[in-house]
Amino acid sequence: MVDLKIKYMGLTLRNPIIVGSSGLTNSVENIIEIERNGAGAVILKSLFEEQIHHTANHTLMQDEYTNLYPEAEDYIRNYTTENDVNRYLNLVSEAKKAVNIPVIASMNCISDVHWISFAKKIENAGADGLELNIAVLPSNPDKGGRENEEIYFEIIEKIEKNLSIPIALKLSYYFSGLAQTITKLSWTGINALVLFNRFYSPDVDIEHEEIKSSFVFSSPSDIAISLRWVAMLSPFVKCDIAASTGVHDGKALIKQLLAGATAVQIASVLYKKGFKEIGIMLEYLESWMDRHNYQTIDEFRGKLSVSKAENPAAFERIQFMKHYSGIE
Repeated sequence: MVDLKIKYMGLTLRNPIIVGSSGLTNSVENIIEIERNGAGAVILKSLFEEQIHHTANHTLMQDEYTNLYPEAEDYIRNYTTENDVNRYLNLVSEAKKAVNIPVIASMNCISDVHWISFAKKIENAGADGLELNIAVLPSNPDKGGRENEEIYFEIIEKIEKNLSIPIALKLSYYFSGLAQTITKLSWTGINALVLFNRFYSPDVDIEHEEIKSSFVFSSPSDIAISLRWVAMLSPFVKCDIAASTGVHDGKALIKQLLAGATAVQIASVLYKKGFKEIGIMLEYLESWMDRHNYQTIDEFRGKLSVSKAENPAAFERIQFMKHYSGIE
């Protein structure tokens, strides 16, 4: 029998499949099913700072008394925020009671104002770890790359001073110096990096002439970006790496492990095929390890990373070669 156990964020997982933060992880019932189907850990749906502010502002717009009593605005805003936070904290504590796999909370904020107070409450609720979603789209032409990157380091510094549970940082690939920034982030003392976040993608409805969302779920081809960077960075970062986006089957799981990932996060495939897909992926992994005479994941993890692969230049190549003579 092969041994699928791994260490991620300092936590012992029975296998490297983590169900990522999504609507699927927003109820205790689903989390129980996730454990039953074999996942190694679960990331709860994110607590969004934007969502809390939106809820508070919506409540204020509906309340006629705020115009008469300005001091009521602070009360309503604080009450609404606390109400949303308390629901999330209840999810953390109830999930911990219901399952034995690690329960990792998730926070998605757009500033460093609320991180510390929210994070400390999540720790006190019993979360095994915290995944931080920090996404700064470098769209402001008046800000340089270094200014945007400093936000990440400032938030991490504040969080680490106030938390004792392990911390993971989920990133985008929108950095001017991606390799250098990710490597430096791994030196801050965080326990893991998640490569990469999947963002809202805008699309255009040409009939109604309006902006709409699109590409909600990942596709198997989306693995290409994270696979490249996991392979290139895993030998150099000073923490674990979880690969995210585009892992839809057992083959993709193995590819990321060979590239150097400690674990993988999945979500879209579970929306499309159901929680049973976790077990199918694990069976494929076990069968593959048995065929290749591997007893543990450590025996092959990173075997095809840039520092060990026979052709590491393949990860550096960004231009297509002319494979077909008829294509110019």
